[in-house]
Amino acid sequence: MAVGRIPAGKHLNRNRLTLGPDAQEIAKTTHWSLLRDADAIAWLVLDRAGESTNTLSEPVMTELETLLGQVEALQPKGLVLRSGKPGGFIAGADIRDFAGVSQRDVVEGRMTQAHALVDRLAALPMPSVAVVHGHCLGGGLELALACRNRIAVEGAVFGFPEVLLGLHPGLGGTFRLPALIEPLEAMKMMLTGKSVHTAKARRLGLVDAVVEERHVVNAVKAAISGELKPTKRGAGLSRFSFYRGFAARRMRSMAAKRAPEEHYPAPHRLIDLWEHHGAGKKEVMQKEEIHSFARLLTGETAQNLIHVFFLRESLKAGGKGASGIAHVHVIGAGTMGGDIAAWCAARGLRVTLSDLNEQALAAAIGRAGKLFDKRLHSGVARRDASDRLTPDFAGDGVKQADLVIEAVAEKAEVKRKVFGMIAPLMKKDAILATNTSSIPLKELRTAVPFPERLLGLHFFNPVARMELVEVVSHDRVSDAALARLAAFCGSIDRLPALVKSSPGFLINRVLTPYLTEAFVMLDEGVQKETIDQAAVSFGMPMGPIELADRVGLDICLEVARTMQSGLDIALPDVPGWLESMVAEGRTGRKAGRGLYTYDRNGEPRKSTKYPEPHSAITDRLILPMLNTCVTCLREGVVGDEKTLEGAMIFATGFAPFRGGPLRYARTRGVEEIVGALERLQAQHGDRFKPDPHWRKLPAN
Repeated sequence: MAVGRIPAGKHLNRNRLTLGPDAQEIAKTTHWSLLRDADAIAWLVLDRAGESTNTLSEPVMTELETLLGQVEALQPKGLVLRSGKPGGFIAGADIRDFAGVSQRDVVEGRMTQAHALVDRLAALPMPSVAVVHGHCLGGGLELALACRNRIAVEGAVFGFPEVLLGLHPGLGGTFRLPALIEPLEAMKMMLTGKSVHTAKARRLGLVDAVVEERHVVNAVKAAISGELKPTKRGAGLSRFSFYRGFAARRMRSMAAKRAPEEHYPAPHRLIDLWEHHGAGKKEVMQKEEIHSFARLLTGETAQNLIHVFFLRESLKAGGKGASGIAHVHVIGAGTMGGDIAAWCAARGLRVTLSDLNEQALAAAIGRAGKLFDKRLHSGVARRDASDRLTPDFAGDGVKQADLVIEAVAEKAEVKRKVFGMIAPLMKKDAILATNTSSIPLKELRTAVPFPERLLGLHFFNPVARMELVEVVSHDRVSDAALARLAAFCGSIDRLPALVKSSPGFLINRVLTPYLTEAFVMLDEGVQKETIDQAAVSFGMPMGPIELADRVGLDICLEVARTMQSGLDIALPDVPGWLESMVAEGRTGRKAGRGLYTYDRNGEPRKSTKYPEPHSAITDRLILPMLNTCVTCLREGVVGDEKTLEGAMIFATGFAPFRGGPLRYARTRGVEEIVGALERLQAQHGDRFKPDPHWRKLPAN
């Protein structure tokens, strides 16, 4: 144990974090430091070794138990729990400890021990206070809830994202949060997984004070002395079983719409816990929480969603590094171009947006304002984002931009014309990126004198919600430009998927047989609602008919033509009715009418009476996607399975609870998938012919 002293009048400073004035280090472990300041207040600081973010691993918890024993022996005036990481408090459990877990009794044993440790923190004889900056999530929030007070540094974020992993809070959150704040608000936080920012956390009573970093010491003194009274909203009507039963029914109804119980059991188990044990003894709720958490963690859904978590982390890793991109110029102020510009401005970049149509520019700036209002959490942040976004009718921003993004009509000749005009004006090291959704870059690169700096940057609609971006290369792209563009995606909180240029790239290549098979079934007389329900029941966020309308039937038509002309594959002919609908302007949701008609809120008007789909319809939709995924791996359109699986989940919404298309295929059985494709081939034609690469897939 190392012991040392910080010079008088100084604070232990890790990127300006206040960790105790005139503090003496009492104990040091691998991940924790225990200090005592001049006022006899103990500071317990977590700075997990070798990691950029604090998480609660088994060694971290073991060391905490040891140091709590020292705190009890030291008997300070109070205890402060803090993070030594500049980025935040604690991000929750170490998810690596959850992967592959299958023994329920082992999980229950470990969780029981962890609960005993948190209970020990909560039962300390001296006042305790959690000082939270940055993120405070999952198990980190559960540790903070065990303290008497919580002080938030301005900008802190609190949440229970466990539901996104197929779980619910498992370290006391299910009973400590509803006991602290209004129970329905607590349930909303846990059921949605959405975070709350500092101001809302204060309104809810989740924190007792919000301060700037420079005032942390005074706030701590107020908390330890008792001047800062703990906030407790009380149970209110929730203590009555009839009220909890009524509220639980409403919660189940809402949860079922977003997360059907057969696919996502966690929200429903959380509601059960609260309804049946929420007003009872804490010990009973604690035992039931542990039991329920262990059942969920060892279940298929949670393990698949944990797999998805690591797919996301793999994609994120591809976006690390410095891009050197500070100024983005976007050409085309339509829905995609305008929304790309707004998102980049919201994420801190200087953006100029040009279009030949002043009305389109004005509309794009208006949409940007709505995005800033929704996504940014302070008036200053919204003002700054608006200041960074400049409408540029003359297109002067091209000359100063580090990155120029073209988002004009999905026609090669139009894009080449734009490239020819702007290429001479661009800086010598600037990157030119096209937001084409399907046009091979070899058809576009002849229009620029620097093909090594021309890449594809394919965003998906809606830009603010779809995390994935395809970063498209070709055989003349420079490695430096490719790395910079991937890092750019990371800098705007997007997941880059590196793919090679080919018709449709990866996502539209895979979606095309899904959509065209739906069109074939429409021609066969299958009701569109039946087709869509087959996909939704499988776990897709929407069916192929609604998806086609949302993408735009004009875009679908162009992609289908590109695929048919550029690939030697068996695809159904483009239906004549699709060409007619596009010619008539019935292009889908954006036009208010397409395969469905749409209400004023942009919601499709669907019949409630339709035949229930059977498994053959589902296989006709899903198996061509899986087959094309394997083809893309074989052809090298995508370099590895992790990128493929992650791209499919984060761009198409492929049933996350199934863990990805190839994980689903292996779970169902590769031989069974190949056999089903062969049966469909015999019945419907060669578009279902299994790719030969199925036989070469590794077992895992």
